[in-house]
Amino acid sequence: MKVHTLEINKFKSASNSVNGLVVLKVDALVTPREPLEGIEPSSLITMTEANARVLMQLLKAQLAEFDNRKPKSRHGRHG
Repeated sequence: MKVHTLEINKFKSASNSVNGLVVLKVDALVTPREPLEGIEPSSLITMTEANARVLMQLLKAQLAEFDNRKPKSRHGRHG
């Protein structure tokens, strides 16, 4: 397995599909990294706190769009 470090520089946009995929368009620096011996190989995504906050808002908006597509219950909760 190839492992990389993805350093997010900027989130450009977010969208989603009816298949349940969230797609994020980003500017990123992608560099290969050597897996460490004895540790399961994994790629890393790194970002600043500011970019993490942008990511959180983009994900919240995409999840809200998924929720809006779901059929609404005809019967509210009583009790």
